[in-house]
This record gives sequence, structure tokens and C-alpha cells, in this order.
Amino acid sequence: MHESSPENTTIRILLVDDHPLVLEGISARLESEAGIQVIGQASNGQEALELAAELKPDVVLMDISMPVMNGLEAAEHFHNDQPDVRVLILSMHENREYIVKMIQSGAAGYVLKDVSSDELLRAIQTVYQGGTYFSAGASEALFSEFGHSDQPEKAETGLTKREETVLKLIAEGQVNKEIARTLNISVRTVETHRQNIKQKLNIQTAAGLTKYALEHNLISL
Repeated sequence: MHESSPENTTIRILLVDDHPLVLEGISARLESEAGIQVIGQASNGQEALELAAELKPDVVLMDISMPVMNGLEAAEHFHNDQPDVRVLILSMHENREYIVKMIQSGAAGYVLKDVSSDELLRAIQTVYQGGTYFSAGASEALFSEFGHSDQPEKAETGLTKREETVLKLIAEGQVNKEIARTLNISVRTVETHRQNIKQKLNIQTAAGLTKYALEHNLISL
């Protein structure tokens, strides 16, 4: 986790896609940004895991559909074997099932390939800082089935109302400073709420908290 990192820290990125032109294009987009360094490129999940173990990236920007090992399998391996690496999915798929599976596998965010360079940079910075990020198209697909008349009632969580609010904001991708501004409270108070939430739910990662919020119907559009 990198929530307390200074803003001038260089974020080290590993790109993973089986299309060389896509890798080339994304690399060119990111290399022009201050504070971003593309340290390696891989063409499948297996290669990504091996390179990441060697190069120690902060963020892996990865497609889903790839040969040898796809993005879903790779994300699960990263979550289990290299948990300090933040996985951000960059995909053309707007399928809700894909997005939910990626969250469950430990990915910190999901961005569609039609996003602007500014949004891609924002997504990278957000997951690097410990948050989760979904581009607009991914969010619409993810939450499209929530709010229907047959939606189950919100489950009891054991959290206070304020903690539930903080959990929702975490699941929506906000980091501590943003949550503090949204709720007009101090960052230290947010950190206390966050620790209480993690302790009560026995969940230590933002991706895990997002998964919990989804499963317990705490998030709606």
C-alpha cells in the first residue's frame, strides 16, 4: 500500500498485453507523464508474474484476454504471491461478469481501453495510493443490476453508520484524503474508521473491502 507516498514519487509500471501495437501505444502515453516510469512489458500473465518478481513494479496494467495465462488467473497469482503489486485491468470488455471476477481475484481497478490519457493516469495514481478505480463504462456495467426491485435487503455488517459510509467511499475508489474532504472530517479520523472497518470485517485490502461492499449490497448508483 502506498497511501502515504509523496506526490513526487515515481510510479513504476509493468504493461501486460498480447498486442505489440497496444503495448507500444500505452507505453508512449504513459512515458510522457511526469512521475510515471514503464519498467517492463509482457505479452501474457505468466511472463508478467516472472517479470514482476524480478522488476518489482508498483502497478501492473494488464489486459484480460491473453494466451498462456489470462489476466484473471494472473491477478489471482499476484494477489496470493505478490500482494504488494497493485493490479489495474485495462480491457475492452464491458461485461459485468468479467469485472466482478476481476475484483474477486484481487484486482484494484478496471478501466476500459477507450478512456482518455488523463483518466488512465488518474486510475494508476488511485490504485497506487491504495484505492480502487473503475472507469465510467466499467462502473455502469458493474452496478447495472443494483437497485432493481428484487434486490435483496442490505445485509447487517456490524459497522456503524459512519463506518458504512466510509466503506462505500472506499469501494467507490476514494483514498483517505478524498474521503476526509467528502465527509468534512480529518484524514486521521478516516484512517481510524478504516482500521476499525478492516478489524471488524477481517479484511485488509481495498479490493477486498470493495468485494465485501458489492456482496452485501452496500453500493448502488
